[in-house]
Amino acid sequence: MIPIAEAFSPSYARARVRFLEGAAAGGLAIRSHNHPLKGLDGETLAMDVALDGSPDADRLLIVSSACHGVEGFCGSGVQVHALHDHDWRAHARESGVAVLYVHALNPHGFSYRRRVTHENVDLNRNFPDFGQPLPHNPAYAELHDLLLPACWPPGPDNQHAIEAYIAHHGLTRYQAAVSQGQYGFPDGLFFGGHAPTWSHTTLRQVLRQHGARARRVAWIDLHTGLGPSGVGERIYAGRKDPSAMARAQAWWGGGGKTMVTSVYDGSSTSAELTGLMWCAIYQECPQAEYTGIALEYGTVPITEVVQALRADHWLHLHPQQADETLRAQVRQQMMDAFYTDTDAWRGQVVAQARQALFQAVEGLAA
Repeated sequence: MIPIAEAFSPSYARARVRFLEGAAAGGLAIRSHNHPLKGLDGETLAMDVALDGSPDADRLLIVSSACHGVEGFCGSGVQVHALHDHDWRAHARESGVAVLYVHALNPHGFSYRRRVTHENVDLNRNFPDFGQPLPHNPAYAELHDLLLPACWPPGPDNQHAIEAYIAHHGLTRYQAAVSQGQYGFPDGLFFGGHAPTWSHTTLRQVLRQHGARARRVAWIDLHTGLGPSGVGERIYAGRKDPSAMARAQAWWGGGGKTMVTSVYDGSSTSAELTGLMWCAIYQECPQAEYTGIALEYGTVPITEVVQALRADHWLHLHPQQADETLRAQVRQQMMDAFYTDTDAWRGQVVAQARQALFQAVEGLAA
């Protein structure tokens, strides 16, 4: 097992090297799906996939990172640490569970330290049925112009208008309006897209390739940006299916010590969202019994997270209007919103992830 600090990286390029080196040293089969664009520093971007176990295993655990780009600084660290955790790897093998590590679902966002894909799409809102009318979010439409003003930082009038909205509707309604997912403003926040993104289609390919023979599939998708700092909330990630929800609670609930929350009953810090990524598992692996969670680590208060996203998005829309000082400030805001650069926070992240990994294997093997 390596020291926790050595599992985490200061850039996407370094994170990718550490992941590939860890997978290779462990003798894992690796497949890289190269992205069509280059990264911030001209590096190759890829969704890298490493399988620890038999390709014919009927029990499969998927562990994925960087669905939301910049959140990969946390998720990649968890994956790299797991690759060097001999006790964890032995436990999975002895239980007959194959572990599929999907590193950097959204490598472009990871490299550029943004939450969205290169298409300006929130990958975790990009899985609606595009053959049907797309979900409508009138509350976001009401806020769009306020969220993305012509100038940054926003003036007092803009800030007062946002505060008035929160005072009138409440912070929970504000969070839901902004983050639920919207399909009417391609230049806006939390845009779900009008078609599948590169990351979307590539992930489906990965699921078909590795999940077609599995009888039982578990999925832990690693996220940051919601909840108390360092706390890993286990959010049920699946259909509104009582049996699947009961399984998730039994596997990851720790007998009530590590409860599994849900957007369906309002217990989660997340709002109920549209076009979620886990929808693909039902279509690509219909033969499998599926049980999943998003493991969501807190960083800073939600108002600061939204403010960082607004700033980052404004900068993307107005690249010529910002001097280097403002650019650096916005980039740092994004990092602070989705990654806490302290040993204490990283230690909490790894400890809770390791517990969830063991619980998933025990659930699959039961």
